[in-house]
Amino acid sequence: MTRAFVFPGQGSQTVGMGKDLAENFPAAKAVFEEVDAALGQNLSKIMFEGPNEDLVLTENTQPALLACSIAVLRVLQSEGGFDLAAAGRFVAGHSLGEYSALCAAQAFPLAVAARLVKTRGKAMQEAVPVGQGAMAALLGLEAADAEAIAAEASQGEVCNFANDNASGQVVVSGAVAAVERAIDLAKQRGAKRAVLLPVSAPFHCAMMQPAADVMAAALAETDIQDPVLPLVANITASQVTQAAQARELLIQQVCGRVRWRESVLYMKAQGVSELIEIGHGKVLAGMARRIDPDMGARAVGSADSIDEFIKSL
Repeated sequence: MTRAFVFPGQGSQTVGMGKDLAENFPAAKAVFEEVDAALGQNLSKIMFEGPNEDLVLTENTQPALLACSIAVLRVLQSEGGFDLAAAGRFVAGHSLGEYSALCAAQAFPLAVAARLVKTRGKAMQEAVPVGQGAMAALLGLEAADAEAIAAEASQGEVCNFANDNASGQVVVSGAVAAVERAIDLAKQRGAKRAVLLPVSAPFHCAMMQPAADVMAAALAETDIQDPVLPLVANITASQVTQAAQARELLIQQVCGRVRWRESVLYMKAQGVSELIEIGHGKVLAGMARRIDPDMGARAVGSADSIDEFIKSL
């Protein structure tokens, strides 16, 4: 069986995330302590206990999800002798998850990754004043529909096709009025549902350029190594093996489209038969089945699922 290891992005967070890992595995506890120290804040307390309004702040959500993913990975290594490079063909991550994927593939250490995603979350939050941007899910429509709707809805404002998550699950992002026009257009074109998403900023659209500039500066100062497994990048939906290209694509993905459906299909075409979601939640495993019912997928994030996966190795 040929596996790829995938890492979730924003939207998978819940209060209590990582708590069972910290209580059951010293390796996981050490990860959360390392991230707390790197950031100079008690992020793990917010993850384990809330309140939710603190956890959902983008600058907290992003390092929290990274921490959970790397905690799972470290437990697999310590408890099961897991070797990512030997066990998989690719790594990939959904938006923020691309940093988790690169950290897992040893492109940069955990403390560096935690500070980068903290910076990224803060920059994305601050790029657009609250109330000026929005995102909407257009359910039951395909990529070509989203592309056309975004173009028609823009009317001189920003409206971009932001996420190609799965067949029938696409997202647009941009100025509030433009996104509202996109919702109306989607309904006219037969969308099953077209709804605003509960997000604090319009991610993956041109309005995020100030955040992309911040990340360009931060990444320019970061030492990045070639990943030990190829990364299937959001922006290109194809593999990246060199640090310089990974750095450039991390900058581009702030404003660019998350081509997740295409990324999964690319991995399938390269012989991958199972996706293993590493981290909190099961969002990507669920998407995989929508993208290709023949693609195996499982989520490894809880203590029980870790034990089960180790036994399967």
